[in-house]
Amino acid sequence: MASRTSRDVLSRGLGVLRQAIREQPRIFAVAVVGSVVFGGMIIVSARVVGTVIGEVALPAIERGEVGTGTLALAAAALFGISVLRVAGIVGRRLGAGYMQYRLQASYRRRVTRRYLELPLSWHHRNSTGTLLSNANSDVEAAWYPIAPLPFAVGTLVMLVGAIVSLFATDWALALVGLAVFPALFALNVVYSRRMAPRQARAQRLRAEVSGIAHESFDGALVVKTMGREAQETARFAGRAGELRDSLIAVGRLRGVFDPLLETLPSLGTLAVLVVGAFRLRQGAVSVTELVSVAFLFTVLAFPVRAIGWVLAELPRSVAGWDRVRRVLDATGEMPYGRRVLDPAGSGPATLTFNDVHFSYPPAEAHQPGAQVLGEVGFTVPAGRTVALVGPTGAGKSTIASLAVRLVDPDTGVVCLDGVDVRELTAASLAGTVALVAQVPFVFDDTVRANIALDRPGIDDEAVWAALRLAEADGFVAALPDGLDTMVGERGTSLSGGQRQRLTLARALAGRPRLLVLDDATSAVDPRVEAAILAGLRSSTAEPGVPVASILVVAYRRATIALADEVIYVEQGRVVARGTHSELLATVPGYVDLVTAYEQAEVERAQESSYGDDVAPLPSGLGIEVDR
Repeated sequence: MASRTSRDVLSRGLGVLRQAIREQPRIFAVAVVGSVVFGGMIIVSARVVGTVIGEVALPAIERGEVGTGTLALAAAALFGISVLRVAGIVGRRLGAGYMQYRLQASYRRRVTRRYLELPLSWHHRNSTGTLLSNANSDVEAAWYPIAPLPFAVGTLVMLVGAIVSLFATDWALALVGLAVFPALFALNVVYSRRMAPRQARAQRLRAEVSGIAHESFDGALVVKTMGREAQETARFAGRAGELRDSLIAVGRLRGVFDPLLETLPSLGTLAVLVVGAFRLRQGAVSVTELVSVAFLFTVLAFPVRAIGWVLAELPRSVAGWDRVRRVLDATGEMPYGRRVLDPAGSGPATLTFNDVHFSYPPAEAHQPGAQVLGEVGFTVPAGRTVALVGPTGAGKSTIASLAVRLVDPDTGVVCLDGVDVRELTAASLAGTVALVAQVPFVFDDTVRANIALDRPGIDDEAVWAALRLAEADGFVAALPDGLDTMVGERGTSLSGGQRQRLTLARALAGRPRLLVLDDATSAVDPRVEAAILAGLRSSTAEPGVPVASILVVAYRRATIALADEVIYVEQGRVVARGTHSELLATVPGYVDLVTAYEQAEVERAQESSYGDDVAPLPSGLGIEVDR
């Protein structure tokens, strides 16, 4: 089993290297040429050193004098060889480094691009720590053997040249080389086999440590308020300890094999001297040839190690490559079509759900998926506001996700202006519809950058117009640097309501024709929320003309009452539809739900004495109140 595992790792590792060479053939060729020049100069230098000692130094000792011209010629030869060896080293290292870092950059981009192509359901099944590890340490690990690869290839060429040189010198000395060189290769193979499981485990633990750290830091509020600091520290320390032990096991194995790899060429040199002395007495070789062969074995020790470096890193490379390919080969992306709707700002759009069914994929491939929506059908007419109301888990957020095509229905059709959203181009869909989620996300950047997002045509005037429509211009104007104010990571310098209004302004700045609000104003004072919805229903530039069609997931009675129509959802199905007054009069479940929400709002208002838009507490833990 271990032998099959070793062969599998070696085969797959060589496949990763072939992939690297196919992607960067020219840079690899430059690096290999430099390595071959270096290896060739080692063989030549062995010949030159043997010649200098056998035909210059020894005759000079016998005569008792040194010829200046001969000595100068020998020095020039050695200097020229050294210059060429340096040139080979420079070419090899530059080429290998450039190739390695270029591959890493390329695959980081590919992994990140793939993340953006895959649906949210795929992201829900993978932790943030794992995704970070895929794009960083796994990509690095996959291409780690690239650094010594050209050196190893040049060394193989050098070994072939060395064997040929040995046979040209003496068959007995060549047999010593044939014994030492395969032994070195066999030792490297054993090393790789034993290293494979250790490197794979270490790479997996790196991702787990990264995941725990990210989860703990991201959940700092929960950790601190629940008094779980010690437990989280212990959880992280336990996994970090496992990673430490795994890396120590890697280092321990390397500590055993490195001396063996260093010793074998030295033993070869000793064997050459013993056999060579015997052959010298027989007159089969000269002093020049014996010195050349002995010097060759001495200087081969370091280059041969390059083969071991590549083989030792193959298990880690395979582990990283497998984790990277898992992302690149993941299925479920949603291809876009070629149809284009009217541009942004050309008037509100019509949204239609027609017999839509949807199930989230199961956690395990053999398990059935859980159905979330069934037979959902309704229309948001152009310029109208439709409120989506229902108990927790009824499928409201899933409907919002389908409307903006974060997911696709299993069956049925979601249309914008009569066109299936799956037929639209990405640009047309993004320019037509915008989603403001319940949990606002704010980048660690300025207010301006968070709203504009480098989109063309959104200047400061458009930014302020969007802020006014989102009832956010007042607090932004009061910030120390206005639009240039840095809001901090995830907007920690802003209150919850301010972040919600900022993300609403971000959506409005693109002038969408359909706006989907998934409980997007829950942290805002009801009076401010009413003003926002009223502004969206009637453009300030053209009074009475709606800014966009609106689908709003709503809980508050005041919000629901502003809608032209209410869609009441239970257990993934549309149970009733009509105006707020009509549903209050005919649907008991709707009455109970709205009354419960209203009572909760009253109780919360009675318990709170804070003013409007209170900033976060100084602790920076994200505890905030916004009324």
